[in-house]
This record gives sequence, structure tokens and C-alpha cells, in this order.
Amino acid sequence: MFALFRGHPNKDLADLAEHHLQHDLQPEDRERLRKAASKVSTHTTIGTFLGLGLGIALAWRIRQNRQQLFNAFKMMAKPVEVVFANGRREPVPDLEPLLRPTRWGDIATYTVFGIGCSMLGGETGLLTGSAAATRTITRDPESRKRIEDAFRLFQIDVLKRQLEMLEREVKERGGAAGRKETDSEFASSWEKLKDQAGGMVSTLKPSE
Repeated sequence: MFALFRGHPNKDLADLAEHHLQHDLQPEDRERLRKAASKVSTHTTIGTFLGLGLGIALAWRIRQNRQQLFNAFKMMAKPVEVVFANGRREPVPDLEPLLRPTRWGDIATYTVFGIGCSMLGGETGLLTGSAAATRTITRDPESRKRIEDAFRLFQIDVLKRQLEMLEREVKERGGAAGRKETDSEFASSWEKLKDQAGGMVSTLKPSE
């Protein structure tokens, strides 16, 4: 269920992605991405509601079985006391109130199965939608290459922003001691930038 309502965690990154979407891709590439995103959304929505329906059906079935079990138990002849060999008698407690279906029990059953199956259906729909979206994007090799290049450029910009944040931290701490504390973080982020972006960062250098 939560997959249906999952949004982008960072508005700045969403705006950056939109910038690359508009400037690094051709109209047919953007249309292909929109179709892929629509497939993910459609699969997730359908999966969520199918899961909800399945959960309600399972909860109803369990409630019916509980009611039938209770009715059968109620019609049975039940002992009322136990007589021991020494003549001592002990009453047998009445279990009927404990087995009787209750409104709160029904609410709990429908809630647990409804939410659980909705989550399962939504996440399953997310997986199938992602697979369908991948097939849509990779169908045209040229379009796939342009999309991959745009994504790498997006990664470069994201990591460059991370480097800028590290540089600001260095300046805020000030002095050689502050610089020394963040050198390893700075180098690690720059290596990550080069590894993820590959040859596209051959002309880039970290700012001094």
C-alpha cells in the first residue's frame, strides 16, 4: 500500500532531475520515460487494490470459518463437571464466551489482512511495473543510451553538490585541523563521483 503513496524524498533533487529531463533528452525520450513511469504507477495502483480485495476476501473467509466452528461447538454436548476417583467433583469452565466471535475481533481481522495484503500487492505491483518500465526504456538502443547518459550527468551534479557541501563544512570548521578532519570524506566522495560517472568526468576536477 505504501508504494502507491511513495514520493520523491528531496525536492531539490527532483528539480535537478527535471532539468536534465528537459535539456538532455529528446521529446521521444521524455515520452518513453513518461510511459515507463505510467506503467510503474498503474501496476502499483492495481496491485494495491487487488491486494486489498484479496485481504478482505481472506478476512471474510476466516470470519465465516470461525462462526461455523463456534456454531458446531455450541451444538455439541459438553461436560459440566469432572468426577475424580476419590469422589471429588470439579466444574468444567464454560468456553463458549471465549470462542464466540466478537465485533472487535472482526475489526482486527479485516484491518490486519486488509493492510497486509495491500502492502504485499502494492510492492508486487511496484516490482512488475519496474520490470515493464525497464522493457519500455531498453526497447530502443539509441534512446536507452541517451537516457543512460542523462542519468550519469544527473549523478555527476548530485555528487558535485555533495562535494560543495563538504567544502562548506571545511570552511565552517576552519584551519588545518578542520581541513584534516574532512579530507578523507572529500576524497571518498570524489572517488565515488569518478567511479559512478566513468569517462564523463575526465575533464572535471574538485574545486580548490
